[in-house]
Amino acid sequence: MIKLSQEHLQTIRSHAESTYPDECCGIILGYLANEGKTVVEVMPTENAWNTEAAAEFPSERTTESKRRQYTIAPEIMLKTQREARDRSLNIIGIFHSHPDNPAIPSECDRLYAWQGYSYIIVSVQNGKAGELKSWSLDDIHQFQIEEIENIK
Repeated sequence: MIKLSQEHLQTIRSHAESTYPDECCGIILGYLANEGKTVVEVMPTENAWNTEAAAEFPSERTTESKRRQYTIAPEIMLKTQREARDRSLNIIGIFHSHPDNPAIPSECDRLYAWQGYSYIIVSVQNGKAGELKSWSLDDIHQFQIEEIENIK
């Protein structure tokens, strides 16, 4: 389970709409507890997908654009990880959008996902954010739907 506020959800949806028709992306900060993950902050980031990034992710889809791919620059991940640690937080997930596609992880999403993270995907149809779902990897590296709980 991942717990987040309406404000967090709105930040994700707004970022997704602002980058349409390209995929948006961002980092989810929070903490882990027995009852699940609790979000403290969502950080929209730039989609750093380009031909150089594509070279780091060999697959049949590396030539596709930001409309079907995303990456967060490694230096942003590292900087965010340090800042989170200084605040006694963790990176607990990543969010991104699927322009004109459902909020279901792609095979590429699965291949490059990290165990333990939540992956929130928001579907953006014709520029308007719609369905939003959270996913996490199971023990055999397959995505499973993750319950989202709204907190005040």
